[in-house]
Amino acid sequence: MKHRFQNVFLASALCAGLSTPAFATEVTVYKSPTCGCCKQWVTHMQANGFTVKAHDVADIVQYKTANGVPMMLGSCHTAIVGGYVIEGHVPASDIRRLLKERPPVRGLAVPGMPVGSPGMEQGAHQDRYNVLTFDKLGNTTVYARH
Repeated sequence: MKHRFQNVFLASALCAGLSTPAFATEVTVYKSPTCGCCKQWVTHMQANGFTVKAHDVADIVQYKTANGVPMMLGSCHTAIVGGYVIEGHVPASDIRRLLKERPPVRGLAVPGMPVGSPGMEQGAHQDRYNVLTFDKLGNTTVYARH
């Protein structure tokens, strides 16, 4: 009876469109206590189903260094999710893709603070920007274009 219930539950989930693999939903983010765009990125992540534990820190650089974020990829906040480092205003959709595909990289980054990226919305204007992967050696590749 127990297995029959589990099979019915799984079949129902598949029919309901829940066939996507489970992903880590908890994000730990290190940010400045005064940065408004970091708070907006946290809100973006929460609105997209992630649970966020935000830590206001006085020195964000130490978290970037400890997590191997190359200086050239720096932004205003650093996060950890599912064993990956997320630097800056990376869209939740790209993080979901990362967690689904599990490529052999250290993490994703959106260098700087491009207008229109999550947390940096400013009306209708949107800069084009790339989401980059980075590895332990600091090598990068384009993961997504927005």
